[in-house]
Amino acid sequence: MNKEPSICKTINIDDAKELIKNGNVTITDIRDKESFLRSHVPGAIHLTQDNIDEFKKDTGTEETVIIYCYHGINSKDAARYFDSLGYENVYSLDGGFSEYSKQDH
Repeated sequence: MNKEPSICKTINIDDAKELIKNGNVTITDIRDKESFLRSHVPGAIHLTQDNIDEFKKDTGTEETVIIYCYHGINSKDAARYFDSLGYENVYSLDGGFSEYSKQDH
């Protein structure tokens, strides 16, 4: 199976919230520390260069992972990175935290 390297899987807010509600997902926030501390998706892990190796060690490649940033741009690169490592169900959140924060929780 050939994968196009420029393509990553994305997930919309509604589908992401359904996964979160069911508890079958690891949520990662790749924004800066101050933004994460100010507000984030409940249960999200703040993923940084300092803890990425630990995250990779602790997270199975078969687990569902949603990555988000501010607007859903940088998280696509992060999703591609994890996909290249063999993660099967990694998604970039469409619209990022900006879109998530507009929704009713």
